[in-house]
Amino acid sequence: MKRAVTGPVLSRALRIFEAFGPERSALTLTDLARRAGLPLSTAHRLVGELLTWGALERDADGRYVVGLRLFEIGSLAPRGLGLRERALPYMEDLSQVTHENVQLAVREGTELVFVERIAGSRAVPVHTRVGGRFALSATGVGLVLLAHAPHEVQEEIVGSAIRRFTAHTVTDPRVLRRMLADVRLNGFAVSDRQVTEDALSVAAPIRDPQGTVIAALSLVVRYGTFSPHALSPLVRASARAISRALA
Repeated sequence: MKRAVTGPVLSRALRIFEAFGPERSALTLTDLARRAGLPLSTAHRLVGELLTWGALERDADGRYVVGLRLFEIGSLAPRGLGLRERALPYMEDLSQVTHENVQLAVREGTELVFVERIAGSRAVPVHTRVGGRFALSATGVGLVLLAHAPHEVQEEIVGSAIRRFTAHTVTDPRVLRRMLADVRLNGFAVSDRQVTEDALSVAAPIRDPQGTVIAALSLVVRYGTFSPHALSPLVRASARAISRALA
């Protein structure tokens, strides 16, 4: 007889997954237990069940990694799946024309999630990854999503301490408010060395058939190689094409 999955059991399993991150993609059982805040015996039992199901796997060193089964389930998330399928042809075209990094992101609460990325052949290195989260206040896609987010989301972010990534990161609430107003007025956002000293990003909104901004598209280039106003027509045209494809 199968044991029913209870709330506490599910929450403990989720804490196991939360133990992983970009800098800790492979963990020992002891690390998993410690990061999840679980007794070693509890972690051992949960990890065994997750291994059997395929949500976790073991690497060549015997450490635990996120399993392919979990990736398969996650790829079915409708907000990312339909958007990625329709956006990819236009992202590939934009990448072919510019040879730069092309990124697609959606808002999740007070953060953004990258749902697709194409690395340009001669592009500046970026620290983003598909499925990764980032602050809304610094990147080009984040500024677009924040500019069109509900008022309460904007106030929560602008009214709190804004993380500084470089000397160019905008942390002054008044300046950030003006930037968001400009994004809504001009139809695109520019992140000038706000995340790394060598990168500039230009982003534009993607809208659903009702006109609601549901995602953002960006080009990320090496600072000094392009004028933002030279890139904005390309990014805006691609974003509009994706919006039409969604309709």
